[in-house]
Amino acid sequence: MLKINNIEVIYSDVILVLRGVSLEIEQGKIVTVLGANGAGKTTTLKAISGLLRTQEGDITRGSIELDGQRIDKLSPEEIVRRGIIQVLEGRRLFSHLTVEENLQVGAIPSGVSRAKERENIEMVYNYFPRLKDMSRKTSGYLSGGEQQMVVISRGLMAQPRLMLLDEPSIGLAPMLVNEIFEIIKKINQESGVTILLVEQNARVALDIADYAYVMENGRVVLDGPADQLAENEDIKEFYLGLTQVGERKSYRDVKHYKRRKRWLG
Repeated sequence: MLKINNIEVIYSDVILVLRGVSLEIEQGKIVTVLGANGAGKTTTLKAISGLLRTQEGDITRGSIELDGQRIDKLSPEEIVRRGIIQVLEGRRLFSHLTVEENLQVGAIPSGVSRAKERENIEMVYNYFPRLKDMSRKTSGYLSGGEQQMVVISRGLMAQPRLMLLDEPSIGLAPMLVNEIFEIIKKINQESGVTILLVEQNARVALDIADYAYVMENGRVVLDGPADQLAENEDIKEFYLGLTQVGERKSYRDVKHYKRRKRWLG
């Protein structure tokens, strides 16, 4: 469905962020990109959605194709019309609008009728039942988890074929993280929306994903089926905090590891 072919991204004509990144996303699958802060994960999403240019970024090499057609030179609005929606990190919503008004804004790119818009809102409420109870509540007063539900729902209102989710777990309690990721999986299975998920919480991401990539310093250093990567010793140690015998390591031990990762040679 989507192919990223050896792209290089530079900000402000000076800062090289992505160094020959290639990814493939099959239709109907959940693909996750793992990596620490600064690895280039968010930049990869913005390269796909066309938002790079809003931050003085540019794809200087390579290409991005959707269904075999290049999209890396298209405007963000044209990319949205082709069915790609990015849900940005940080729960960015229209805080002065109600929950339902935020959802109505999300429906604008799809250009659907009022009846279809209402149908889509009810679909979203089916995935996130608690939003229906607070549909007239000003969204700025919601909890972090509720706001995350709103921004994901707003993205769904555009009827995307491919949804780009950037760190949906950030700042949320573990119980709420599990709830939201279960809903993401349900959306994929029931609605057939392909999902590219950028996430630092490797455990929950690998649990729902079909395929995974690991990025470091602007490069893809490892990829494979998610269940296989979950059993990879480096992934266990450096992303899940487990030793080879299955014992959990302290954050300090993981942060200050001495053994080099196998993919670095």
